[in-house]
Amino acid sequence: MKRFFFSLFVPTFIILILAKCHHPKDHDETPSPKDTIPKSEVLTPLPDTIFPSVDNLEYSITVFDSLTDGHIGWFEDPYENAPGAFTFRGNHYRNADFHGTLQGRPDTVIINWVFKTGFDKRVTKFGSWGGGTGWTGQPLYVEWPDSCMERFRRESPALTRNFGKEEIIVGSLDAHLYFINFQTGDSSRRSFYVGNTIKGTPSLDPDMNGNLYVGQGIPCINPFGALTFNLFTHQKTQTFGRDPRAWRNWQAYDSSPIRVGQFLFRLGENGTVYKYLCSGDTLKLHSTLRYHAKGSGAAGIESSMAVYRNYGYFSDNHGNVICINLDNLKPVWHYFNHDDSDGSPVIAEEEGVPYLYTGCEIDKQNEGNGYLTKLNALNGEEVWTTATAGRRTTFNNNHFDGGFYCTPLLGEGNCRHLVFANFVRNTPAMSGDFMAFNRQTGEEVYRVPLKYYAWSSPVALYNENGEMFIFTGDTTGYIYLIDGASGEILFKKLVGNNFESSPVVIGNHVVIGSRGQEIYKFTITHR
Repeated sequence: MKRFFFSLFVPTFIILILAKCHHPKDHDETPSPKDTIPKSEVLTPLPDTIFPSVDNLEYSITVFDSLTDGHIGWFEDPYENAPGAFTFRGNHYRNADFHGTLQGRPDTVIINWVFKTGFDKRVTKFGSWGGGTGWTGQPLYVEWPDSCMERFRRESPALTRNFGKEEIIVGSLDAHLYFINFQTGDSSRRSFYVGNTIKGTPSLDPDMNGNLYVGQGIPCINPFGALTFNLFTHQKTQTFGRDPRAWRNWQAYDSSPIRVGQFLFRLGENGTVYKYLCSGDTLKLHSTLRYHAKGSGAAGIESSMAVYRNYGYFSDNHGNVICINLDNLKPVWHYFNHDDSDGSPVIAEEEGVPYLYTGCEIDKQNEGNGYLTKLNALNGEEVWTTATAGRRTTFNNNHFDGGFYCTPLLGEGNCRHLVFANFVRNTPAMSGDFMAFNRQTGEEVYRVPLKYYAWSSPVALYNENGEMFIFTGDTTGYIYLIDGASGEILFKKLVGNNFESSPVVIGNHVVIGSRGQEIYKFTITHR
């Protein structure tokens, strides 16, 4: 089963004058085991360099706003101190820095609540999509500051009696945005109908300007593309439909947009990178990058872009891994990773050097290998690549690709030497493994057979001793709690329908959607 993307055109912008909500500094005082940039470090831009590997590409950059300097004004990650998880995998590095914490050695997963979505029975040329959430489908979590709470109560027509300070926001396959009270599981606002299926992960602007960026995944009605939604007015404020300049005619996107400095970056499955200038809650198209590998057509981008200072990194469904200079959208380097690559690249700073971890599927190969690869993020040089055998398979007249659909999870604490990923093996059909690899060498350390294969991206929680425990789900509704150091399964249970989506972690809680009609909140604990 494949996923699809969107395209944009130069829109007519609706300008709403909104006062910015100020939010507190980091509200979570628990030290994170993740690598962080020292606060005293002065972040300088990386050079405007083009490496010889870019000769593999043909590309075109169009500047629509020549009066605005395209240089990124500041490089600090605005998601670092945001009160919650505002985008896919949480931050610029896409390293799932959710600050999951627990006590002791967990062995139990408790269901706190189950939220039911609607069910969309419409039949499209790509099938009927039902309800719940799809790939990547990660919920967002926000703990609203008092200034925003006051403004919501004053201006929003959509709040319910269950509206509270902690809120889950999730896009559904039934073409709705849902808003859920994190504590109770009740609707915190009226849902909002967007017309077309949402499969990817929305993105909440870290400026707290009320903007929620949403992508549509499957066309049912027109217009079809990407939306900006205003949480204060509970209205769609911008629609980005078909882009006549796009080099690929598919108008969906699952990629989660990301703020870098004063700009927002949106990546489309029409083979285009869009750069917008943000002013308050208003977006103005600044420039676009269109590209393809020589000898190949334009590819769709389903991964969410990772960012290191003024460099952005993404993969596409032709196997290209590309670094671009976000100041001017020029490609910096190119790497070919064998096959369709939909999972998002992840950045790790190791001894002062940024590295990129990225995987690919087994799609065009039919039978072959999924490759997990580590690259030097500054120049694209391969550090190591590891090949894991698998294949595509056919089941009930549908084909299912193999390989790495998930976004890799970097080990920290007592697992700092490891990187983890779910792998679709399909030998036999529908089989999969949870795998651990050595971060320095790429050597496989262990693999844990799952009941069925998994597209969902694993997430981590850490106890008071820095021990790492991993939560993941598979495509038939099993959830797993795994000891990261040993691979021992501490908990396994059939709960949902299909946990294709990726979870979000809040403390010792996990929120994840299912391909049925359910959004679950779990508590990770011990007996």
